[in-house]
Amino acid sequence: VFVHRDGKIHYQKYERGIPVADLKVIGDTDKTGTITRFKPDPEIFKETTEYEFDTLATRMRELAFLNRNIKLTIEDKREHKQKKEFHYEGGIKSYVEHLNRSKQPIHEEPVYVEGSKDGIQVEVALQYNEGYTNHIYSFTNNIHTYEGGTHEVGFKTALTRVINDYGRKNNILKDADSNLTGEDVREG
Repeated sequence: VFVHRDGKIHYQKYERGIPVADLKVIGDTDKTGTITRFKPDPEIFKETTEYEFDTLATRMRELAFLNRNIKLTIEDKREHKQKKEFHYEGGIKSYVEHLNRSKQPIHEEPVYVEGSKDGIQVEVALQYNEGYTNHIYSFTNNIHTYEGGTHEVGFKTALTRVINDYGRKNNILKDADSNLTGEDVREG
């Protein structure tokens, strides 16, 4: 592991998750960041030590979207050398644009909101398109919560309530009209 910090390059080698030497300064730098190089150990990775570059690159891309302004580079130094770099200043807003790149958005810019309360930070980005299905990608601490969770249920409930309230306050929904359902609100 190489760490560029405070004008110095720090280096420490690990084997099986344990440092094999003390942390040492190996040079000067004007950069910041961390470089991690690894070779899978067959004693730890019992199933396989061969990894698909595209699988790892997809995860790196996702992490770059989830952590705006971070730059992640993946380089495969095996026989078929490959290298990809991911950096998205727009974070999850850029992620929504990426997910909708082959769709026809209804509004040009994704809606983006961020905030925090009681030490919990939340970011939301959404963009409606002309499709009839919804695609919700939710994450907690950079982990994709494929099956949703209370955070996703809370978002869906709040989105439905806000759109219905807006519709009522602006006379788009009349007193005799039923509220829109969650499915109605999330379509597209």
